[in-house]
Amino acid sequence: MTEKPNYIQVEVCVGSMADVAVAAAGGADRVELCGGLELGGLTPSAGLVDTVLEASSIPVIAMLRPRAGGFCYDGSEFAAMLRDARRLLDLGARGVAFGVLDRQGRIDAARSREVVELAAPLPAVFHRAFDFTSDRHAALDLLIEIGCTRVLTSGSQPTAHAGVAELSELIRRAAGRIEIMPGGGVTAENVASIVRETGCRQMHIGASAPCDDGSLGSEGGGSGIELCDRRYFEGSRYRAVSAEAVAATIAAIRP
Repeated sequence: MTEKPNYIQVEVCVGSMADVAVAAAGGADRVELCGGLELGGLTPSAGLVDTVLEASSIPVIAMLRPRAGGFCYDGSEFAAMLRDARRLLDLGARGVAFGVLDRQGRIDAARSREVVELAAPLPAVFHRAFDFTSDRHAALDLLIEIGCTRVLTSGSQPTAHAGVAELSELIRRAAGRIEIMPGGGVTAENVASIVRETGCRQMHIGASAPCDDGSLGSEGGGSGIELCDRRYFEGSRYRAVSAEAVAATIAAIRP
C-alpha cells in the first residue's frame, strides 16, 4: 500500500497483549514491546513476544534492555542482550530497540555496531539513551555511520514538546540518512504541534493510564505489604545485590 504524502507513522510503547490490542485498534503502525514500563522499559519475555506475534499482525519492535538504571553494561549483561536479540528476532520481532553507552556518556560504538549487524536487515533503533549522550550531534553522526535505522529522542528535554528545537536540528542534520522519531510526554494536546514544528514523519507515544487487576484489594488488602522497593525508583540507579550485605546476613544465621 502506498503511503500518503503527509502520513505520520505512529509507534505505541506497550507492555502486554492487552496493550497491543488497544494500540492496533487505535490505528498504530507498530508497537515497541517492553517489560517493566514503569522502569522505562526492559527486555520483554520470550513468552510475551511469542504470544503477541501469534495473536496480532502488527509489527513488533522488541526492547533490549537487561536492567533499569543507566546504559553502561558489563560483559554478561551485554551477552544477555545479544542472546535476547537473537531469540526475539527468531520468534518474529521486526526489529530491536537498544542503547549502549560508556561511563563518559558516549555511545559504545563497538557494541552498538554489533547489535546493528545482528539485527540486519531488520531495523535497529537507538532508544532514549541517546538523550543522555554528552555530544548528541557526534552521537547522531556515529549512529548513521554504523547503520542504525532510527533514533528515539525527546530532543534531550523532559518531553518532546519541550525539545522541539533540538528535534528540528537533529532532523535537519540527519538529512534522511537516519530516521528521527520524537517521543516522551507526547499527548493528544501537543502531538500536532510537535509534528508541525519539527517536520517529523513518525511519532512514539505511551498513551498510558494507571491500571489495577484487583487481585491485591485496596491498599494491598490492608496488610501494609509493599511489593515495590521504592528506594530504587529513580532513573539513574538500579537495585543490585551487595556482597557485604549477603555475607553479613548469612553470617548472622550461620555463626
